[in-house]
Amino acid sequence: MNVDVAIIGSGTAGLAAYRAAKKAGAAVVLIESGVYGTTCARVGCMPSKLLIAAAEAMHMMELAPRFGVHIEGSVRVNGREVMERVQTERDHFVKFVLDDIDLIPASDRIRGHARFENDNTIVVDDEQRIKAKSIVIATGSRATYPDTLKKLGDRLIINDDVFEWKELPESVAVIGPGVIGLELGQALHRLGVRVAVLGRGSRIGPITDPDIRASAMKTLGSQFALDPDARMTGMQRDGDRVAIVRRNAEGTEFTEHFDYVLAATGRAPNVNGIGLDKTTVDCDASGVPVFDTSTMQTVTAAGPGSIFVAGDSSNFIPLLHEAADEGRIAGENAARIAAGKPVTRGLRRAPLGIVFTDPQIAIVGGGWSALETGRFAVGQVNFEHQGRSRILFKNHGLLHVYGDIATGRLLGAEMIAPAAEHLGHLLAWALQNQMTIAQMLEMPFYHPVIEEGLRTALRDLDTKLRSARSHVKAA
Repeated sequence: MNVDVAIIGSGTAGLAAYRAAKKAGAAVVLIESGVYGTTCARVGCMPSKLLIAAAEAMHMMELAPRFGVHIEGSVRVNGREVMERVQTERDHFVKFVLDDIDLIPASDRIRGHARFENDNTIVVDDEQRIKAKSIVIATGSRATYPDTLKKLGDRLIINDDVFEWKELPESVAVIGPGVIGLELGQALHRLGVRVAVLGRGSRIGPITDPDIRASAMKTLGSQFALDPDARMTGMQRDGDRVAIVRRNAEGTEFTEHFDYVLAATGRAPNVNGIGLDKTTVDCDASGVPVFDTSTMQTVTAAGPGSIFVAGDSSNFIPLLHEAADEGRIAGENAARIAAGKPVTRGLRRAPLGIVFTDPQIAIVGGGWSALETGRFAVGQVNFEHQGRSRILFKNHGLLHVYGDIATGRLLGAEMIAPAAEHLGHLLAWALQNQMTIAQMLEMPFYHPVIEEGLRTALRDLDTKLRSARSHVKAA
């Protein structure tokens, strides 16, 4: 078969690449070796938020007496019903994706495992050879964990497994306080599962600002067992349970037993086994193709190549909206290469990441770690006394906004805060539009809303920026 563009993988990035290349008039094939349906719909964003929604419902019932609202009788969680709704709604979202797949002509869909024979040739299941003028790698990612955990057998699970449970277990140890570990750990805790979220190196989610990390540790650690620097000295199978040995702050060892160990230790791009060694593409130390983030075009020893990479397989920003953007950029440029045209730079949006804990966590613009030393000021608001947050009994968390001393522009933000998903969007929009802090303060703020807390932080930052600039002028 000869085509203009071949796309390996039919997830979020692959589908976006397919649509973009077809819109450009290219002859395209979409190759898939696994089940159709995106990571987000099947085992990621959607089922995890369904579990979190159930947990929030239970939490609000527990919180009700603080409003003077008392529930007669006991409140209980029916684990079977919780998981039934998670799976039913999950399947509903997956069906939307499958419906989109069905709209793709059968002649454009190929089932089987693809591997490269060279830069412009793919072999599918050793049976079909496809020659393409350009190729997009959109193979997604997979959960990874240390080999030392494999000894736990069926007591070891990943997040994919959680959403297939028929009942909720009594206890789970979550290894890894990243995004997945925090979200699932808190949700399971609120649903009555005994949970311990354990990590190493003191990392909490994507947070890099030390003050925000401390606030997250205080806030989340008061709700469930969270030890981001756990001193684990042993972990082994003990019958149908797992025994975890760790040391407390005084150095005393103690043992806890759990029904399952949930490995939330990261994900790796699915680029092994597709024959990248048969291409001229340069790869980094982890075997991921080196590419231009503005065009998604891979790099070869001879310069830019005819192979593109998009989505989680790029290992760049593993988020759904970024995967969709990368797929579109890769598909458009793959079609341009096939037509003999030069590639163009695609729109990359202001970085935005959200963790759906309670309070939520949001990172805008790369956060604290992306700032240049000495060139920024920090505005702050503590939500303990913020009006709307206190009304809702959600008055926990801390927000930092960063501004450039020289220009007065917003540089980004980190927060653990109520409604961080909304505050993060406002800040990301302002960042993408290169707004100054003064311009942001000219925008409307209603009363009483949580966004008034953002205004407090912006006012604090504006004062500090003015002071810093006056000191520079005086010097």
